[in-house]
Amino acid sequence: MSETEAEAETAPTLRVYADYVCPFCYLGYASLSEYREERSEPLATDWHPFDLRASERRPDGTIDHSVDNGKDEAYYEEAKRNVRRLAEEYDVEMAGELRKDVDSYDAQRVALRASEEHPAAFEAFHGAVFEALWQDDRDIDDPAVLADLAAGAGLPDGFVAETLADDDSATRLEAAFEDARESGITGVPTFVYDDYAARGAVPPEQLRRLVEGA
Repeated sequence: MSETEAEAETAPTLRVYADYVCPFCYLGYASLSEYREERSEPLATDWHPFDLRASERRPDGTIDHSVDNGKDEAYYEEAKRNVRRLAEEYDVEMAGELRKDVDSYDAQRVALRASEEHPAAFEAFHGAVFEALWQDDRDIDDPAVLADLAAGAGLPDGFVAETLADDDSATRLEAAFEDARESGITGVPTFVYDDYAARGAVPPEQLRRLVEGA
């Protein structure tokens, strides 16, 4: 075992609940990256999927856009302003503020299986999905886009098609969503360390207080 691998195994772990279609999750990861760069010791992260569109999801997994999710235009306008403010604060370029037309369900199916079976490639795929949507304005619910991102991350040939053809990948994702609900997660991003949590795209100093208690 290399020194880097040994450090990773003993590093403290921050759980992160996130959904790719959440712009604040993308910004939260930018804040997390800044905090990790400031640290003198490594910090491991453990991603947990969350279904931001659960209230609109049909039993077959598709989205019913006619469902009233309780969010009016004033809510979305305020959200856009907050996205722009945080993007400027964290020096992040984004292709847009909100994406209500894209579903992350299949991307999360692929990511969850990758995290379980190919952890060495997971982080690259995970980051690539966020960047594809929020930097490059690509459609991450397109299997061809996911296959391209998977190949770039070093996942095996055919990994995306095989995952999406396997109903068990959806079953495991639904179980992960349920675990998040049972853990009391009601919104994303949520960062959890020991018994403490921070919700939202919080600044690096708040992540430092969460992890280090100072």
